[in-house]
Amino acid sequence: MYMKTLLKLTLIVLLFTSCRTQNLLVSKKEKDDKSYFVYDENYQYKIRKDDKISISVWGEDDLSVGSEYGIYNSNEVYGKWLLVDANGNIEVPKLGTKNVLSKTIPELKAEIKNELKQYLVNPIVDVKVLNKEITILGEVRNPNTIQVDKDHNNLFELISKTGGFDFYANLKSIKVLRQEGNDVRVTNIDLTNVTTILNQNILLHPGDIVIVPSKKYKEFDKRVSTIIPFTTTVSAAAILMKLF
Repeated sequence: MYMKTLLKLTLIVLLFTSCRTQNLLVSKKEKDDKSYFVYDENYQYKIRKDDKISISVWGEDDLSVGSEYGIYNSNEVYGKWLLVDANGNIEVPKLGTKNVLSKTIPELKAEIKNELKQYLVNPIVDVKVLNKEITILGEVRNPNTIQVDKDHNNLFELISKTGGFDFYANLKSIKVLRQEGNDVRVTNIDLTNVTTILNQNILLHPGDIVIVPSKKYKEFDKRVSTIIPFTTTVSAAAILMKLF
């Protein structure tokens, strides 16, 4: 009887040990791949689903949506824009349905300008993505989602727009989250190393989320994977914020 009971207990222990749920955020083998976050002078934002786009055609209000060329900025006054739908399309006045997914602003601008030449002699066209944003969370004076117009925005520049780091900011373990398809890339920034501090001033892309943890709590688990699969930057940020 004793042997049977001992055998059952052994089997239960083995069962729970072998079936232990694996933490998707943990990967002892993966290292922080900062090469994915290095400065790229050729980087250009590519249009995504749910982006809000304005099109301005000089002197042609009927061909414009949220024109920047009018007396009033109609993006703010009337809230006009074209929303990129689930198929990556927008409806452009006169030109109809146009797929814009993954195109850069210069590419889309050139295409629209070329297609409008059948109606206008020399169309002057401007295209703008209205919802390019970078989010800063955690121990900064004013955590916020910051709208950016340009593509090249560095870490220090965005931190300064939040008022700077708070007293309890853990400068050794700043996380940057970046969407890549269905996955989220994660990198760790250490601003306490003065010899490499300039190399840590990475280029942030629209859509990135920066998390500045607090020294009041334990540091982020250094086993956090460099890739969080099948999620968004917003969901990944919510997960990581619970770790400190």
